[in-house]
Amino acid sequence: MRTIETLSLLSSLQCSSCGQYHDPHRLHQTSVCCNAPLVAEYSTDDVFPLSKEVLPAQSDNMWRYLEMLPVFDVNNIVTLGEGMTPLLTLHNIPRQLGFDKLFWKDESLNPTGSFKARGLSAAISKAKEFGVESCIVPTAGNAGGAMAAYCAAAGMQAVVVMPRHTPKIFKEECWMYGAEVVLVDGLINDCAAEAARIREERGCFDVSTFKEPYRLEGKKTMGYEIAEQLHWNLPDVILYPTGGGTGLIGLWKAFREMLALGWIPDKMPRLIAVQAANCQPVVATWQGLQPNAKKYNGQPSIANGLAVPRPFAEPLIMDALNQSHGHALAISEEELKKYMQLLSRREGLLAAPEGAALLAALPKLLDEGLILHDENILLLNTGSGYKYLENLQINV
Repeated sequence: MRTIETLSLLSSLQCSSCGQYHDPHRLHQTSVCCNAPLVAEYSTDDVFPLSKEVLPAQSDNMWRYLEMLPVFDVNNIVTLGEGMTPLLTLHNIPRQLGFDKLFWKDESLNPTGSFKARGLSAAISKAKEFGVESCIVPTAGNAGGAMAAYCAAAGMQAVVVMPRHTPKIFKEECWMYGAEVVLVDGLINDCAAEAARIREERGCFDVSTFKEPYRLEGKKTMGYEIAEQLHWNLPDVILYPTGGGTGLIGLWKAFREMLALGWIPDKMPRLIAVQAANCQPVVATWQGLQPNAKKYNGQPSIANGLAVPRPFAEPLIMDALNQSHGHALAISEEELKKYMQLLSRREGLLAAPEGAALLAALPKLLDEGLILHDENILLLNTGSGYKYLENLQINV
């Protein structure tokens, strides 16, 4: 019998709506009780305190936090080197925008060029652990490429459903990894409906945002890295481009876990969700313009990842914003292009328009007194701008 090297402290899955516990040793999509996202819980009682001092000796990727990740057998980990992305200090733009200092966490250096690599590494690793052979995902672009890459590495079949207007490079990326690409007229919610039909027809495992428990676990490692890279002192404010919200929720989950582990002081950052004006369901709910986003209709945006009109985990997004005393605001298409160009020309960083949205948000937040010029502010860029160039019309 092969010995399994089990380091993960995963103990249960909890329904995010009613709190009912589910068995982590079984394959799950959403909770059977409420059809709500399942959230992984970890038991550190027998090993507390789990020491952060051992981290420098562990792998130089997101799996360095293995004990707080969900894979039981390390042989099932599917990794392409995701994580441990740079945390930079911007040099020129802060003064221009009236800030003393700005931090930039650059997720564009992940495999497949975005933060989606983290979530899909965790989700596909766990799917492999359960013997899954075929996965499906609706995507605005980056998640499809990431899933296709990790499925290829795991020897699984991949089906990617994306809007027809998605930039060509995203489609070509998926084809190169051997995925089947299904194109749909509409936004990601329309893709989700088609993915659900295909899933029922073929029996694929759905790794949509929050339709399984483990993409969140990969995304939360951004929070662990931010703390480690800042010597276990968190920023005052974190701006995050918010579509489906997995990263935002993951950051908050990571901070709460590290607080319970005794790794960080009891001083949490304010989380600010930044959306595109063309598709701002979280902002509309935050401002009280609607009870929730279940009937929200959005428009396409050059920031493809922000065009998520009905985020499934909206209650968890709102929890993170409320608990962190955060905020939500939206940025126009013109501002996305302007600040994407500004960042490239002033800092030498070609970020995704989702990341550029964060820069555009800064003057607005400063004017409203929601952030201060001397606070430690971190901007989390989720992907590379190279994939978006065909959609941009920038005067040169």
